[in-house]
Amino acid sequence: MMTKEVRSQFWYSDGRRLSGLSTLLLLLPFFAVIAFVFIYPIAQLLLISFLEPHPTLDNYARVVDNPVHARVLMRTLWTAALVTALSAVLGFPVAYYMSRTKGAPAALVAVCVILPLWSSVLVRTAAWSFLFQRNGLINSALMALGLTSQPFKLLYTQSAVVIAMTHVLLPFMILPIYGALRSIPNDYTRAAAVLGATRLRTFLEVILPLSLPGVVSGSLLVFLTALGFFITPALLGSPQEMMISTLVSKQIREVLDWPFAAALVGVLTFFVTLLAIVFSKTLRFDRLMGSAS
Repeated sequence: MMTKEVRSQFWYSDGRRLSGLSTLLLLLPFFAVIAFVFIYPIAQLLLISFLEPHPTLDNYARVVDNPVHARVLMRTLWTAALVTALSAVLGFPVAYYMSRTKGAPAALVAVCVILPLWSSVLVRTAAWSFLFQRNGLINSALMALGLTSQPFKLLYTQSAVVIAMTHVLLPFMILPIYGALRSIPNDYTRAAAVLGATRLRTFLEVILPLSLPGVVSGSLLVFLTALGFFITPALLGSPQEMMISTLVSKQIREVLDWPFAAALVGVLTFFVTLLAIVFSKTLRFDRLMGSAS
């Protein structure tokens, strides 16, 4: 009895609201960290892009006028979109299996999904570099099976970057979809079966629409992360097919052109903000999240 009383007092709200000052004090550390580690550095970079060496828009004009820089930006957007699409296609079946399976098989799949997150991105990218070598496991297997007489050039290609980035970011797609699928009541699928719906129709008209919040949130997370990915494109990509993160690093470390690097960051920030606005207006993300709750 005492345990229930203590638990009810500890876990359940008594209906009282926090005062404005209490709310401010609770949220102040969070907003302070966001302002210090995110807003302030971005603001400083944007100021540098506009004010150095003097107030000018020349740094942004260089991004637009130079076709090489424009191709780097488009390659970055295309790579992020391709990685997002591959993660969704590969991640949804895994998340669906995890949500519909219990016991040891589900636990094993969950461990396989979460375990890579315990290792660094650098370690996983280095592992892929060994696999993609001319005498690596992939080429050795293809030649042993008689599928090719000469090893393919896999390392330092855009395909290697896409494959490795998909592998690294796949858990960030699987976990949101899994959460959305787990929140779907089993009564919905039972009702569809009682009404005569086939499994395919139940999936297309019941499960898939209700899992969209997870798909959308996972896609947004993977896409935005892929836009600024650095380690994998730097280690597995070629200089002729660099992404914007690699270009920014080159401008800072080798060319020492901070204003132009800041302009590149400003352009990328503009595209991310624009995509977020379009996303919220067209897909109605808040309404999707509300339908899942």
